[in-house]
Amino acid sequence: MFRFANPEYLIALWLIPVLIVLYILFNRNRKRLLEKFADKDLHKSIMYSFSSAKSKLKFGLILTALTLLILAFANPQVGTKMQEVKQTGIDVYILLDVSRSMAAEDIKPNRLEKAKYQISNLIQKLRGDRIGLIIFSGDAYIQFPLTTDYSAANLFLSAVDFNSVPQPGTAIASAITMAVQSFDSAATDKAIIAITDGEDHEGDIDAAVEEATDKDIKIYTIGLGSPDGVPIPVYDNRGNEAGFKQDNSGQTVLTKLNESILKEIASNGNGKYYRGNNYEDYLDKIYNDLSKLEQAEFGVKKVTDYEDRFYYFLIPAILLLIIEIFISDKRSPFFTKLNRKLGIEAEEK
Repeated sequence: MFRFANPEYLIALWLIPVLIVLYILFNRNRKRLLEKFADKDLHKSIMYSFSSAKSKLKFGLILTALTLLILAFANPQVGTKMQEVKQTGIDVYILLDVSRSMAAEDIKPNRLEKAKYQISNLIQKLRGDRIGLIIFSGDAYIQFPLTTDYSAANLFLSAVDFNSVPQPGTAIASAITMAVQSFDSAATDKAIIAITDGEDHEGDIDAAVEEATDKDIKIYTIGLGSPDGVPIPVYDNRGNEAGFKQDNSGQTVLTKLNESILKEIASNGNGKYYRGNNYEDYLDKIYNDLSKLEQAEFGVKKVTDYEDRFYYFLIPAILLLIIEIFISDKRSPFFTKLNRKLGIEAEEK
C-alpha cells in the first residue's frame, strides 16, 4: 500500500506550471528588449558567451529538484504489513442541552459555548475510548454515535447551535433513553454525562434513569447557570444584542439552574453532580474518574505499518541542485566545436 503522510504539501505542485509560464514570459520579454536594443544580427556578437541551452538546462534541473523536494516533504510511505489491533476502552455518551436558556451568559461566553469548549477539550484527550453526542431541547437527536474518530467528532460538535433542535423545552428523559438504547452490546463500562441547566425538564426522568441503572450505566450531570436566574440575551442578524427574551406578557424571562433535579438524576444514576462555573472543567474531572474503570475490548481494527520513503526523492533533489551549481551559463568550447562540426556535416549531406 502507498500513501503520503503529509498530502497537504502536494498543493505546492501547482507552483511548477506557474514557474514554467513565468520562465517563458521572462524569456520572451528578454528577447523583445534585446530586439529593441540591437539588431538581430548583433545578438550573437553581444551575447557570444551566453548559452541559451545551458540556461534552459539549469532551469529544468531546478524545476525537477523542486518537484522532488515537494514530494519529499509530502513524505511518501509504503505499507509493509497489516496487523489486527484490539480496541479497548469505555463508552461515553454526552447529552448536550441546546435549548434557548443555554444562551444565558452567566457562564462565559454563554452556557452552550462553554459546554462545547469543554467537550472539545475532552475529545482531544481521548485515547481509544468511544464517545457519542446527543443534543436535546424539546426533543433529542444523535449528533454523532459512539466513535473513536475524534476528528469527525470535533467537526460534528462545531456544527451544534441553538437551531440544531427546533422544538423548545428540555427533554432530559428522552435524551437519557436515547443514549441507553444507542449503546451497543459490547462488554464495556458505560456512562452518560448530561450537561444542562435542567430547566423546564420534560418526560418521565425516573423511568429513564432506572432503565440506565438496570443496564449498569452510570449517569453524571453538570449544571450550568445561576440558581438565582439571569435574562436570556437576544441578538439581531448582525450579532448585536437587541435586548432580552420576553414572555407573552412582555416580562423579561429569567432562566434558573435547576440543581435539585440534576442532583437527583446523578444520585439515582450512581454518578455525581457537578456545578459548572467559569474556571473549572468538570467534564475533565468526570472523565478522569471514568478512566479508572476497567477497560474492556469492544472491537478489532486492522492497522497497516508504514515506512517512510521521502529520501527516495530528497537525495536526487539535492544531487540535482549541486549539479546545477556547477553548470555555468557560458558556452562550452567543446560543445561549440562539436555543434559546428555537426553543422558542417549536415550541410555536406
